[in-house]
Parts: sequence; C-alpha cells; structure tokens
Amino acid sequence: MAATTAPTLGSQLRLVVLRLSRRLRQQAVGEITASQLSALSVVANHGELSLGELAAIERIAPPSMTRIAARLEEGGLLERRVDAVDRRVARVAVSPAGEALLAETRTRRDAFLAARLQEFTVEERALLAKAVPLLERLATKDG
Repeated sequence: MAATTAPTLGSQLRLVVLRLSRRLRQQAVGEITASQLSALSVVANHGELSLGELAAIERIAPPSMTRIAARLEEGGLLERRVDAVDRRVARVAVSPAGEALLAETRTRRDAFLAARLQEFTVEERALLAKAVPLLERLATKDG
C-alpha cells in the first residue's frame, strides 16, 4: 500500500471500509436489514424521535422512514407513540425486544472484531488504535 495520493488512498479506504462494513453487517442478529438496524440504533442513541426527525438524521425521505419504522414496529422492535403536544405526530422508541437485539448484535460484532484483532501483532493493533480518531474525522465530517 505504497500509494498515498488522495485519490488512490480514498479508493483504497472506500474498498476496505465497505468490505469491513459488510462483514460486520453479517454479524447482525435476526432478520433485519441494514437500514432497519441503522434506524433502530439511531432511536436507541437519541431517544424517542418523531419519524421526521429520524428521517432527517438518517438522511432519507420521510416515506422511506415510515416504511422502515412500520417494519420495525411489526417485528416488535420499535414502539410508536402519539406525541404528547401534537397528537398528529407519531414518535418512535425502541422496545425491550429492540434493545435486546441491538445489545446482542453489538456483542457479536465486538466479538468478531476482537477475534480478528487477536491475529494482529501488538504493533499493528497500536497502529490501528492511532488511526481510529482519523477515521472518526472522516466519518463525521459533513460534506
């Protein structure tokens, strides 16, 4: 991996991140799509949200989020509630079953990574640890 020009490095990062992401998605528990798991995680992290707020955070169209939320609700992973102030607004919260699914998925993903990281040397793990803040900057920068 000698090439470090921005376009080449960008391409290399994109490919490896996509492959790692795919491997981690395979560690999810149950029959849940990546979009559903992402929405469920956002609600778990932010607390009760309106469907509009959730759609904005996930950067998807409100009708798409309505469908995702409906499937999560049908699966017992999300609970729909009427807004206390505006009864026309639907708010969603993670159900106990949704919390359990997220916890089990998180545990499986962490175990997968921990096992893979054991194959690395101490020096390689230290190098990866130094890269985490840089990857975080890449992931959180709006653009």
